[in-house]
Amino acid sequence: MLRSLWQYRHFVLSSIRNELTSRFASSKLGGLWMIINPLAQVAIYALILSNILSTKLPGIDNKYAYAIYLMAGLLAWNLFSEITSRCLTLFVEQGNLMKKMSFPRIALPAIVAGSSILNNILLFIAMLGIFALLGHQFSAAMLWLIPLTLVVLMLALGLGLILGIMNVFVRDIGQGFPIILQVWFWFTPIVYPESIIPESYRGLLMLNPMYPITSAYHKILVYNQSPDLAPIVVISAVALALMLVGLFLFRRASAEMVDVL
Repeated sequence: MLRSLWQYRHFVLSSIRNELTSRFASSKLGGLWMIINPLAQVAIYALILSNILSTKLPGIDNKYAYAIYLMAGLLAWNLFSEITSRCLTLFVEQGNLMKKMSFPRIALPAIVAGSSILNNILLFIAMLGIFALLGHQFSAAMLWLIPLTLVVLMLALGLGLILGIMNVFVRDIGQGFPIILQVWFWFTPIVYPESIIPESYRGLLMLNPMYPITSAYHKILVYNQSPDLAPIVVISAVALALMLVGLFLFRRASAEMVDVL
């Protein structure tokens, strides 16, 4: 699969470019909408909750601390949710393409991953500009975002492939997972700091695979510190295992999916 993906790399790259071009073909602001939407979400949460939750963020000498905290968490979450959500319905939506064209099917999730990574990079650049306007300092700890992004990518692709394959055969998964994703978002300390969770319930956060990742993003972008490596190593192993399972299922079920679609 990987060899065929490399052989079709130009197809993947051109598909990513065409997807981004067609998405904003008739828009005056174009690709800026990829940045405006998440930043508008940040502005809404910050306007409503900033005065309440900014005092719960110790160690940040900035009156816009809550907005910075929120943007850091959303940077990780948006990449994860975009990949999983798109992979969930990817094979159903591209069923006609899979039946009519001869190309390695693994190119489809690769296009989703490439497009989502590009969106995430643009959002990150926009956030850096906002951080500078808010007077927030940068540090070399931001280099940790490179391996962390790869971990998020593996986790999201692995889960997305598994759910996307299952959704071809059981369409209820496509209806139910968006609800689970919303609950998952609120179960992850992004809009709120983990310090407001009662001590007796904080252990439940360890069941959330996105918790170590968003915590690492907060440490890097909010506190300019290196992340704790132990939980990152564990979640990296989980992400790699999920991705291998997803690729295995994809290889086994690829022909059957075409028949069902």
